[in-house]
Amino acid sequence: MSGDNSSADDVQRVWDVVVVGAGPAGASAAYAAAVAGRRVLLLEKAELPRYKTCGGGIIGPSRDALPPGFELPFRDRVHAVTFSNNGRFTRTRRSKQMLFGLINRPEFDQQLVEHAQKAGAELRTGVTVQRVEQHGSAVPDRRTVAVVLQGGQTLLARAVVGADGSASRIGAHVGVKLDQVDLGLEAEIPVPETVAEDWRGRVLIDWGPIPGSYGWVFPKGDTLTVGVISARGEGAATKRYLEEFVGRLGLAGFEPSISSGHLTRCRADDSPLSRGRVLVCGDAAGLLEPWTREGISFALRSGRLAGEWAVRIAEAHDAVDARRQALNYAFAIKAGLGVEMSVGKRMLMAFERRPGLFHAALTGFRPAWNAFKEITQGATSLGELVRTHPFAQRALTALDRRPVTVEPAETTESETTEVSS
Repeated sequence: MSGDNSSADDVQRVWDVVVVGAGPAGASAAYAAAVAGRRVLLLEKAELPRYKTCGGGIIGPSRDALPPGFELPFRDRVHAVTFSNNGRFTRTRRSKQMLFGLINRPEFDQQLVEHAQKAGAELRTGVTVQRVEQHGSAVPDRRTVAVVLQGGQTLLARAVVGADGSASRIGAHVGVKLDQVDLGLEAEIPVPETVAEDWRGRVLIDWGPIPGSYGWVFPKGDTLTVGVISARGEGAATKRYLEEFVGRLGLAGFEPSISSGHLTRCRADDSPLSRGRVLVCGDAAGLLEPWTREGISFALRSGRLAGEWAVRIAEAHDAVDARRQALNYAFAIKAGLGVEMSVGKRMLMAFERRPGLFHAALTGFRPAWNAFKEITQGATSLGELVRTHPFAQRALTALDRRPVTVEPAETTESETTEVSS
């Protein structure tokens, strides 16, 4: 559903909160602000539903951050993970409880937007935001932000949430600084029932040939989402990895319905999360887990916080109070997601040097597998794990210090299966 893009009363109306971008972060922000009873406008440049390059894994922290009554449109429920190290030393580990679920982003995002609308947010699609202004002739007073649309129309708001993705215009206004940029390549491959059956309930994670890279297969009914990710600047090698990965899996004969690429961007530690009455969240803020590049849970959680604090900023009567609320938002982000990101960054650095060690631990060392299960199921987080488990602390510290060495083969190449509860 799209509203009228040029409502006559926009000239007079001042929205409490305008949210730019209707992905998981923006929809969560719009929902949180609308549930608080505020006048909320959600702007999206595309028409919904729309495709996004994304594996579509919904881990425990994502489930916990969803609006009450949200029914996840799962395409599959994962109970087993096959790990391989650049196609070798393959091993499958299983769990009696579901590890995580798999969704298609167009359905998932659409449903989140509908929840925001039910809570009272107004949606307008096909709307491109050119810039925001907090000073100048377009801004009637210091409590107001002007949101300037392509075509020249201006909307007014007491607070703005930028959730417009990794190439965010609102992020540029805030001054977001990015530390780590990765290239993800993905193919949606329709497969026959016999092939789909072989993958049901099981994902594959392959540690790749480029430092810090990995590949995945996520089954979604009659389609397999197959992708790889590695540091930007390795475009040709990343493309080659995907081609070899698809070939190794015996999937080269199937024509992808969609092939796409996407840059993921991680914020620098000192990157701002706000400017004046404007907040950023999700990809627009560079919030994602640096090692796995998991972004959905970061989008949902930061979006909800941004919506809640945007309400407080909208109520602020002067710049000092607005700044206090914006700093509180930044503190909330850094205390939770920021801690997870700093641990993830250390994990990525260790993984870049010793992928074989990670593979050996996850496939042959029960505490490592149990930690993986607890994180995906939402019983703990990376930050929590390192804080509360002395062994995890010691292991990460040892990995931080360990020099690069040539790794021996950890296990035979034959596939084995271990059953874990």
